Amino acid sequence: RADMPWAGYERPIAPRLAALEAESVSYTRGYALSSYTSMSLGGLLAGRYPSELRRDGYFFGTYPKENLFFPELLQAAGVRTVGAHAHGYFNGKGLEQGFDVWEIVPKLVWSNTTDENVTSPQHLALATRILEEAGAKGRFFAWFHFMDPHDKYQRHAGIDYGRKLRDLYDGEVTFTDEHVGKLLDFVAAQPWGSRTAIVVSADHGEALGEHGQFAHGFEVWETLVHVPLFVRLPGVAPRRIDEPRSALDLAPTILELLGLAPEPSFRGVSLVPELYGGDAPPRDVLVDLPATSDSARRRALVRGRYKLIVYENDNLARLFDLESDPGELRPITQGEVFTEMRARYRELAQTVKDVPPYRCSEGCLNGAYRKKDASP
Repeated sequence: RADMPWAGYERPIAPRLAALEAESVSYTRGYALSSYTSMSLGGLLAGRYPSELRRDGYFFGTYPKENLFFPELLQAAGVRTVGAHAHGYFNGKGLEQGFDVWEIVPKLVWSNTTDENVTSPQHLALATRILEEAGAKGRFFAWFHFMDPHDKYQRHAGIDYGRKLRDLYDGEVTFTDEHVGKLLDFVAAQPWGSRTAIVVSADHGEALGEHGQFAHGFEVWETLVHVPLFVRLPGVAPRRIDEPRSALDLAPTILELLGLAPEPSFRGVSLVPELYGGDAPPRDVLVDLPATSDSARRRALVRGRYKLIVYENDNLARLFDLESDPGELRPITQGEVFTEMRARYRELAQTVKDVPPYRCSEGCLNGAYRKKDASP
């Protein structure tokens, strides 16, 4: 979730990440590409909207090799690519494309409705071993996706904020923060540590009862898609940038940080100039949740203080003023701003080259919602 201590949350649940954010260029309005893992991360790796990617159309989506992922470009340029992950979804769904090393925390228990695994200690051990090996071989890109602040929220010894749902979630964040902090300590102790850029973000937030929703996916409310985004770069002064930015920008940013040429198919804009102190101009952000076996399509356009959510294959729209209504409780359905935002959305949507799913075609294209049919 975006409401972390550095963003004003009163409970100091993530001291190590808060300290890192204070040393970083931090985006107060960072957005995930979608509202759950499969769609968000497929788009992040491809530098494109998930609707534009070849995919099977199931909720736990598979991405075939026809998609170009940015780690493939790094690999081709001689940059070692490594990753370790802590959920069964990361095993064999195509996200590993372009990685020299790809490991999953062992002995995970699979469920397509929740995640009861506790993984940060094992994940930390994997990450440190993989980084030690990668750092000895030259330049590398590493990706570690910590999973414990993720439905189902477990209690951990020595961490007790209470029994309410937010209390349990906060405990998971603290537990994960401890292990991320140990990973940061390991990086700092390496000979390459002072030359390493660190990017922190999330593929989605979590709903804790807002709008009657729990966990994530299915919708594009702020609780689900507004996420942390900050980058610590060697020798770069920290600052906060309040303009909306998308995870779509991470692929071109990582390419530029590692000295590679831009990839023409990527839709985002490299953040490198503004990370190094340049101007941060306003830009529109599109959040894209394609129809799957489990949900109808949802999209959102964020422009300045306003957010337009579109439903029913763009036939229904609701506008929210995020400054006066951050909880998205008072929809606007008419007026000049509504008309302008809807026109801008239609203009932007025309540039999205939708690709039909190759398996779940009929149900997915119709936006069928069949949760019991979810395919792992």
